[in-house]
Amino acid sequence: MGVHNGSEFILEQLHSIANQTHRRWFVVASDDGSSDSTPEILTGIQSAWGAQKLRILRGPQAGFARNFLSLACEPDIEADYYAFCDQDDVWEADKLSSAVDWLQALPKDLPALYSGRSRLVDARNADIGLSTLFERSPSFSNALVQCIAGGNTMVFNNAAKKLLQIAGPEVDVVSHDWWAYLAVSACGGLVHYDAHPTVRYRQHGGNIVGTNLGLLPTVNRVKMLLNGRLINFTDRNLRALSKLNHCITPRNLETLAVFAAIREKPLLRRLSIYLMHGIRRQTLVGNLGLVLAVILKKL
Repeated sequence: MGVHNGSEFILEQLHSIANQTHRRWFVVASDDGSSDSTPEILTGIQSAWGAQKLRILRGPQAGFARNFLSLACEPDIEADYYAFCDQDDVWEADKLSSAVDWLQALPKDLPALYSGRSRLVDARNADIGLSTLFERSPSFSNALVQCIAGGNTMVFNNAAKKLLQIAGPEVDVVSHDWWAYLAVSACGGLVHYDAHPTVRYRQHGGNIVGTNLGLLPTVNRVKMLLNGRLINFTDRNLRALSKLNHCITPRNLETLAVFAAIREKPLLRRLSIYLMHGIRRQTLVGNLGLVLAVILKKL
């Protein structure tokens, strides 16, 4: 659990973890320099649960992605599976059991990442809708241009954790969840997207990211494309992937070469390569934006 000034909602999230039907869990909370009552809340819960159920660490104070990756890469945190956890959400009772049921059926040496849809709720935890339902299967070619699920839904195994550790906690990436999707899919792992929402994703004034639904987020994504932020994001993700070159499958190395050509070749060649290969986002609107990025050389 990445934590920073979460006093308003963190207690409700911790209670939802305690109410999981899957009982074999423990929480490691990385407090990234909270100045509110969050540390006292965590200490109080630790006293009630015991240190074996809640461990409190000091975060690196270098942004939310670094905070989560510091946990994912920490060698002293050992378990069968690992779940990213936001401080302001609420987990449905079957959140962990749904993920573990899928992960347990896979070979332990196969990097595997469970993710899924979210139920959107307001600050009072009242339902306001669902996140976008993605129907195309997760893939590396999709991960290059889109993260299909929030980190708050993700659960992964030790083989996936080892990939994150190889790249290291200080890798310069846009977000920990997009990076996890990229790393696991690039290296021949298996990524599952569950259409059944098990996380109540709280929307409030303090969200770092928030939902991508609606007109305003769409406008913001277009602005991000036009002002060059998408190029910056892509550059950072590709540099991070270079740390895993020896783990990336031959097929996905070929996909990386195709992606580089889409970014660098003259216009007609860029479009031709894009249309011939399966580097796509999940929705029609998303793919229209991707075509625009290819045309304007903003990818």
